[in-house]
Amino acid sequence: MRAEDICDLRTALDLLASVPGEMIRTSAPVDPHAELAGVYRRIGAGVPVKPPAPAGPAMLFERVKGYDVPVVAGVLGTRRRAALLLGAEPERVAFALLDALENPLAPALAEGTAPCQEVVHRAPLDLRRLIPAPTNTRQDAGPYLTMGLLRARDPDTGEADVTIHRLCVQGPDRLSVYFAPGRHIDAFRAKAESRGLPLPVSISIGMDPAIYLAACFEPPATPLGFDELAVAGGPRRRPVRLARCVTQPVEAVADAEIVIEGEILPGERIREDIQTNTGYSMPEFPGYMGVAQPELPVIRVTAVTHRRRPILQTIVGPGLEHCQLAGIPTEASILQMAERSMPGRVRNVYCHPAGGGKFLAIVQFRKAGPRDEGRQRQAALAAFAAFGELKHVILVDEDVDLFNTDEVLWAMTTRYQGDVSTVFIPGVRCHPLDPSQTPGFSPSIRAPGISCKTIFDCTVPWSLREAFRRAEFDDADPSRFLPERS
Repeated sequence: MRAEDICDLRTALDLLASVPGEMIRTSAPVDPHAELAGVYRRIGAGVPVKPPAPAGPAMLFERVKGYDVPVVAGVLGTRRRAALLLGAEPERVAFALLDALENPLAPALAEGTAPCQEVVHRAPLDLRRLIPAPTNTRQDAGPYLTMGLLRARDPDTGEADVTIHRLCVQGPDRLSVYFAPGRHIDAFRAKAESRGLPLPVSISIGMDPAIYLAACFEPPATPLGFDELAVAGGPRRRPVRLARCVTQPVEAVADAEIVIEGEILPGERIREDIQTNTGYSMPEFPGYMGVAQPELPVIRVTAVTHRRRPILQTIVGPGLEHCQLAGIPTEASILQMAERSMPGRVRNVYCHPAGGGKFLAIVQFRKAGPRDEGRQRQAALAAFAAFGELKHVILVDEDVDLFNTDEVLWAMTTRYQGDVSTVFIPGVRCHPLDPSQTPGFSPSIRAPGISCKTIFDCTVPWSLREAFRRAEFDDADPSRFLPERS
């Protein structure tokens, strides 16, 4: 099976199962409350989940206590796996996504009965009995749907948008939704609410991994009014199939495993941890427990539709899977911005897992002559412009493997001097989930969410390049010196 044959979650899992070491399954019964996440943490959650949390295979839990719905975690849990699912090499996966961004295919309505509507549950219903939404820790505000793709339309223009947000199950037919500042569907919600109207939404869960990666593009790469599902069609060379919802005037992904239909209610809010009073939401991508929000919008669920024998897809913790989802689209966005402003100079970009895919980018820059000195810092500024939530940029030369942390730290140790190689940009808005962005951490921070963005220039000054030549070894073939494999 090939990546271009993937059309849904099931075919993606088939591909992973065909590659040794990329997927395991278990038939041992597992509790979705804390136990499932606790198990996968030790199998494959990865950085920045608290150790021990190695990078590892995707895992299918076939028997979830109290439910007839299996749960899969870690589908996009490593860069190698994300590349495999997109049909690209790991170091070129961002370029594959950039190609899809620049050659969009608009989604299209599916003909006949969509797979996601093989089984239909209309209100009244109880989400808690239908879907085994996991809790990551015993401090979580409740069960969370972490791989739910919201789709809604602008009340003014009718243009559609998709985004992924944390969704807490708050009751039989209620979900809370957390929107980080600037999210497009929150803008749609505000428009509808200003008129006293609900905002119809669909939540698609369990899909072709290309859809999830495409949905994580953010402005300016995908401005307001740009449907990210058009990007998702690129890697497969065919449009994403949509289905009209059965109870709401909006579409869902036709080949999703599960679809929740509903509406964001005007004027209604809920405290995120109202069920537990722990003060926490769930583990978030910076690696810490998220703070429970005092007031969040509420989705009233009007239907749940799904395939026969559906599979629930989830993320465990703030681990490597989030890093791929957020980081690879960000890399593509930076590559696009840099190539437009200085063609041929930025060779590659890596959003390191230490930043959760959002906070830290390593940018590989090629200096072709003395006039390129200083342009590497312009490339860093372009990266900040391409993704506003980026906090740190590390610049390296093209002889440094940016995907190898040891190489990057070597460059920082031998090609960097703190007093001349660091650029501070204080007082800039970043992401609200960084716990260091508070006035209590630094007097330079005037309000929560403000950060000091920083450029670490670990490139060799052009005039000094002769003193920084790496040793040139013979490019010998070691194969005949190695033991033969039986």
